Amino acid sequence: MADPDRPPLTYRDAGVDIDRGDRLVDRIRAAAARTRRDGQLAGIGGFGALFSVPTDRYREPVMVSGTDGVGTKLKLAIESGQHRAVGIDLVAMCVNDVLTLGAEPLFFLDYYASGRLDEAVAAEVMEGIADGCVQAGAALIGGETAEMPGMYRDGDYDLAGFCVGVVERSRILDGAGVAPGDVVLGLASSGPHANGYSLIRRILERENAALGDRLVHGTTLGDALLAPTRIYVQSLLPLLRADDTPIRALAHITGGGLTENLPRVLPPGCRARIDAAAWPRPAIFGWLADNGAVADAEMLRTFNCGIGMAIVARADGVAALERALTAAGEQAHRIGIIEPGNRDGAGIVIG
Repeated sequence: MADPDRPPLTYRDAGVDIDRGDRLVDRIRAAAARTRRDGQLAGIGGFGALFSVPTDRYREPVMVSGTDGVGTKLKLAIESGQHRAVGIDLVAMCVNDVLTLGAEPLFFLDYYASGRLDEAVAAEVMEGIADGCVQAGAALIGGETAEMPGMYRDGDYDLAGFCVGVVERSRILDGAGVAPGDVVLGLASSGPHANGYSLIRRILERENAALGDRLVHGTTLGDALLAPTRIYVQSLLPLLRADDTPIRALAHITGGGLTENLPRVLPPGCRARIDAAAWPRPAIFGWLADNGAVADAEMLRTFNCGIGMAIVARADGVAALERALTAAGEQAHRIGIIEPGNRDGAGIVIG
């Protein structure tokens, strides 16, 4: 029998405020409305999200899915109070992955978890997620907001994202057509994107560096480290859809850098030879290398070092591809070639 002298408990007493969560959902609806696109059948708030497969544009549609997070870059966002950019990062990490298969991103869902829901912070993150979805042409059609006292420290939160795209079966980009003589183009990144931040934070801590410290030309460390991940969807999709596209493979340069990611899209018998001096590295990578005494090989397998997406293309189509990419607002650099390589040997040689 309950003790009449003990007051009754509520979910709010346990640290979960349902009303606060409901108010956030109302704010998310407004952000999600900016991302609405053809095929979306229901909005935010239901038990499930509905999206119609675009069979009017795809004869043999193949669904492509991807999921990712932002990692410990969130710690810098929390420290600085700048949360919108990591929302864009969340979308970018997923849609850029889906894009490497030749797929058009269709819709996106997010997961936001915290110990105590801060409506203002969560709303800023969600606005960033909507920004990223607009850039990618994907609909934000659902998600989950979890308030879990005891699981996270006050002020901390975590993010995960999930994207679904579609590609014509005959146009799946799997790298099978890559051959010696192909050219490797690199598309410029906006900074470290969302990888390597455990090492970045260790360098900041060891050097007692602050996010407000100046880097170059008035840019601060915070500006460089919190720059949102570049989304390549709108630049590359039209080129992938061209009947005679010269693009044979795409590699999203995330954790593992060029060293680990480019070999993932190369078939047996091929390796990439990369000229590490073929593109300018943003100043933040020089700062990290110098202040962390990080060897070049370690830099290249930890960070993107200025290349956010690698393209393997036929040599006879590279010049036209470069012009199209420049017109689309990308900085494209010829960074290497594909050459014959032993399956048991290195998939990439960087010199």
